[in-house]
Amino acid sequence: MNNNNNIIRLTGRIDSVNAPEWEKKVMEQLGKGASPVFDAAELEYISSAGLRVLMKVRKKVGDGLRIVNVSSEVYEILDMTGFTELITVEKRLREISVDGCEVIGKGMFGTVYRIDPETIVKVYGTPDCIPMIRNEQRLAKLAFVKGVPTAISYDIVKVGENYGSVFELLDAQSFNDYLINEPDDFDGILRNYVDFLKVIHGAEMDKGTLPAAKNRFIEYLDVIKGYLNADQYEKLHGLLTALPDDLHMVHGDFQMKNVMLVGDEPMLIDMDTISTGQPIFDLQALYVTYVAFPEDEPGNLRSFLGIPDEWGGRIWQDIMKYYFDTADESALKTKCEKIQLLAMVRFLYLLVSTDLKNGALGEKRIRTAQRHIAELLESVHELAL
Repeated sequence: MNNNNNIIRLTGRIDSVNAPEWEKKVMEQLGKGASPVFDAAELEYISSAGLRVLMKVRKKVGDGLRIVNVSSEVYEILDMTGFTELITVEKRLREISVDGCEVIGKGMFGTVYRIDPETIVKVYGTPDCIPMIRNEQRLAKLAFVKGVPTAISYDIVKVGENYGSVFELLDAQSFNDYLINEPDDFDGILRNYVDFLKVIHGAEMDKGTLPAAKNRFIEYLDVIKGYLNADQYEKLHGLLTALPDDLHMVHGDFQMKNVMLVGDEPMLIDMDTISTGQPIFDLQALYVTYVAFPEDEPGNLRSFLGIPDEWGGRIWQDIMKYYFDTADESALKTKCEKIQLLAMVRFLYLLVSTDLKNGALGEKRIRTAQRHIAELLESVHELAL
C-alpha cells in the first residue's frame, strides 16, 4: 500500500493474511486527519477480512469515502456485498484510442470522433473533465424524459491523458455531413434542420432543473464589461433583464455538427450547454457560428465545418426564413438585428475569455464585435422576437 496525501493505493490481494497490517496503515493515515480515496487500479482481490476494514473506515470518515479505478472483478465483490450502496465506488475506465478515427465534430470543450460505424466518442480537452461528463449525462437524461431526442452517453473512457464520453448512434451522420454529401437538397435539409430546432424549443423543462440562459448572458456581460462603455453595458443589461422568463429548452450550440440523423430521426448530441429561455438564445449561437466567426477570417467555415464560406450566409438566411416562416425581408431584418446584438455579446465573451483574443485576428474580431454592438444598440430597443 502506497499513500500520497489522501490517495491510498491498493495493490495485489487483501485477505485474512494481510488485512490486519493494512488496517493499521489505513488507521494511521486517518489519524493524520486525511479522508482517504482508495485507488484500486492494482487491486486484484479483496476478501471478507478486507471488507471489514473498509466498513471500519467508512464508519470513521462517513459518506465521503471513495474507491476509484475498481476492476470488474473487485466491483462485483463490492456490489454483491452491498458496499456499492454504502461507498462511492467508481469502476476502472477502459482505455481507447482515437488515432485515425474520423472527426465528426468540434466544440469549445472537446472533439467528437467516430470510433466504429455504430459508436462515437466525445473527447474532452482537459484531464479534469469527468464531473463535466457526468453533468452532460445528467442534462441529456433530463431532456430525454421531456421528449427531446438526444443521445445519452453509456460509458466514460480514458483517451490518452484525457477522458471521453461514448454514445451509440447507429448509422448516424450529422446534418453538416448530410449537407456536404447532398448539396442539391440544400433547402430541404435546412428546412428539416430548422423544424427540429422548433421541436427542441417546444420542450418545456421543470423549473429549477436547468440554468436560465438569460442569467448566463448577464454573467457574460460582467466578463466583457471592460470592453464596453458604461452606457452600452447598462443598455444591454436592461435589455436582458426585460426579457420574460421562459422554461422552454435552449440547446446553446445547435450548429449542424451537433445534430445527428440516426436513420431518418434527428437526434441531439453535445448537451453540456442546455438551458432554458427564449429562442433568441439558440439563434444567436447559430449566428456566431455561421456569420460572426467567418466575418474576419476567410476559410473559417472550411476549417471548422468543412463547408465553403459562401454557405454560411445562405445557411443563416434559410434558418431565419424557415424558423419565422416568412420571406418578409423587413420583418426578418428587425429580428436579425436583435439576434445579432445578442450574438455579439456572446462572441465578445468567447473572445476575451479564451485564447481567441490573442494575435492580430483576435484584436480585429474584438474591434468588429465592439463596432457591431455600438451600431445595433442604436436600433434595438427590446430583445423579444
